[in-house]
Amino acid sequence: MLEIIIDTERTVVHVSGPGHGPVVVIGVGNEFRRDDGAGPAVVGQLHGRVPAGVRLVVTDGEPTRLIEAWTGTALAVIVDAVRAEPPHPGQIHRFVMDRPGAGVAQPASSHGFGLDYAIGLALALDRMPGRLIVHAIEAADLTQGTGLTPAVDLAVGLVAAAILDDIQADHR
Repeated sequence: MLEIIIDTERTVVHVSGPGHGPVVVIGVGNEFRRDDGAGPAVVGQLHGRVPAGVRLVVTDGEPTRLIEAWTGTALAVIVDAVRAEPPHPGQIHRFVMDRPGAGVAQPASSHGFGLDYAIGLALALDRMPGRLIVHAIEAADLTQGTGLTPAVDLAVGLVAAAILDDIQADHR
């Protein structure tokens, strides 16, 4: 069954479907901060396209919520908008992470502590997924408002397709 979770600062809303599968896709972001809504937009594009048992989660990126979403999974895929210097809006970065500070030059998340902090905490608590793949989309506009900029909107479709490939490769 498909389970979609919208995780906000105050509440977790189970939208549909019981149970937890071995794969979770986590869209990090805030659709009311323009390009920061890239993660939730990717999750939206994956509705009805992922195999049974894959959970789709939207969260604000708070580390303990990320850890809770991926605990017990064989594969966790995260998609988030990031800031980079120099900026290249819409550019996609994909990397596999298994420990904090793994030597990969990472764009900075548009959220507080960042994914590296969540990974460090998950390692300390022995709550890492079997494999963690991150898709980061460089943002152009993180101001208040809705709607993605054209470059980020284009990247959303590409990342959704790449995540479907990640899930398919994991099921082989």
